[in-house]
Parts: sequence; C-alpha cells; structure tokens
Amino acid sequence: MAKRGKSINLFLMDGDPSGRIKCTLANWTGVAYKIPRTELDKCKGRDDLSQSGVYFLFGTSDQTGENVVYIGQAGVRKNGEGILYRLQEHKRNLDKAYWTEALVFTTSNNSFGPTEISYLENRFTNMAVAAKRYLVKNGNDPTPGNITEEKESELEEFIDYAKIVMGTLGHKVFEPLTQSATAHSTADPIIEADSPTFYIKRSGANAQARLTSEGLVVLSGSTIRKDIVPSCPDYAKNTREDNKDYIDGNGVLQKDILFKTPSGASAFVLGAPTNGNVEWKKPRVASR
Repeated sequence: MAKRGKSINLFLMDGDPSGRIKCTLANWTGVAYKIPRTELDKCKGRDDLSQSGVYFLFGTSDQTGENVVYIGQAGVRKNGEGILYRLQEHKRNLDKAYWTEALVFTTSNNSFGPTEISYLENRFTNMAVAAKRYLVKNGNDPTPGNITEEKESELEEFIDYAKIVMGTLGHKVFEPLTQSATAHSTADPIIEADSPTFYIKRSGANAQARLTSEGLVVLSGSTIRKDIVPSCPDYAKNTREDNKDYIDGNGVLQKDILFKTPSGASAFVLGAPTNGNVEWKKPRVASR
C-alpha cells in the first residue's frame, strides 16, 4: 500500500528558522517544540510546556565529535512546573553541557500521565539505541511501566507521528543508516541486480557499501586496508581517527559509516586518493 501524504504545520515562533519552532500535525493530538538551549527563557509562561512530556537533548561530544542525545521524561510537579522546568534544570547541570538544542513532545489536551511518559521514554530510548545514529547518553534503560493493550496501541500511534515530526525537525535519531545493517558475505557477494549495494575487494580491503538517499554507507563487517599512503586525503584520515574505536585490529568495521560521496567512502576504505565511481563495483547478478 502506498504511503499517504502528511500535512505538517511549522510555526516559527521567533520568525527565524534557527529559533524556536512549534510543530503540529493534522489529526494528531501531539505538539512538538524545537528549542535552542539559548532560547529556553523565552518559553516561560507557555501552558503546554508546564505539562508532562518527553524530551530529547541533542548535542555533540567534545571528545569524539559524535552526535549525542539524552532522552528523558518530565511530569507535572506540585508547584505546577513540568517540561520547561526540567529543561532549565538540565541547562544548569554542568554534566550536561554538551547539548545545544531540545526537542519536546507533549499533547494539546494535556493527556499524558506518569504511565504514558514512562512508556514513551522507554520506546524512544530503545529506538534511538537500535538506530545507532546518535550516542545515547542515558545511563539506564527506562522502565516501560504497565499499560493496557488499548493504551499501548494509542501510544504506538503517537510514536508513529512523532517519528515523522522528529525527521522533519532535522534529527534522524530513529532512522538506521540502512534498512538492513547486516554486512554481506565477504567471500563472493551475489546480490540481486536491483539492490543498491556495491563492493571493493583489493589491496587488503574487502568492503561492502549500500547506496541510500543520504549517500553511501560502508557497512559494518567490511574490512578496510590497514595502512594508508602519504597522499591519503585528510578527510579520510580524520574519519579513520574519529572511528578508531569501531575498527578492530584486523581492520574490520564494527558499525555502519555514512559518506556523502562514493569517493569519500572509497578513500576511507583504501587509505588513498581514489575515484569512487571507479572503485565501487556492482555485484554480479545471481543466476536464475
């Protein structure tokens, strides 16, 4: 069945695309806010940000340059404070100085209770961990709570809409780099002709990559050439250095890595300046 279109309303609260954004979706009771850390104080007095909800803190690791996210929940306190108050606590916490932007999910009808936000926090965290796009900073796996099957169905529908909104607001935290992150056989790949998958097998490298709408993803399980030549481009050297914790002693990748261009991916794999359009080979078609 073909996917149906969605009508999304984005309200630039400050008249600036880099400022605060409120997002609603047709036929959805949810409300999302994208709030730069520096703009939190401007949100004081908003009733829906005094409610219960789930929030994401996005930033970059100072040590590795990796995208990071922290996912949490906020209930309404006795003093009437909710999500915004919790975000302000995080802003004052020096241990969470890495985040630069918050994304909040609540509802237009204030329908989230403790059970709902616990379930959503658990599901969002596990989805982000499984996607492997961001380093998830949560120390513990949140409890899902106990909910009825009717409530679970309702919340899963909320999650489906939240995934659309999250991507629209610029964070693909729930989307794997490839739909299948499993590396193909390193022996002699035989792949269907219409599969957007390619390989390099020379100079000690045995790598597979999958073409996606974002670029070329070198797949986990690929073997890259261990040494690099003096003329290797700096970006390829830097990518190897940034991902050294995910390359084992035999040069085997332990995670998928996205490159914007085929040449960037092949330079990383071969440790040399290359033409990716030449290096990446199409697999032979399986006989029928």
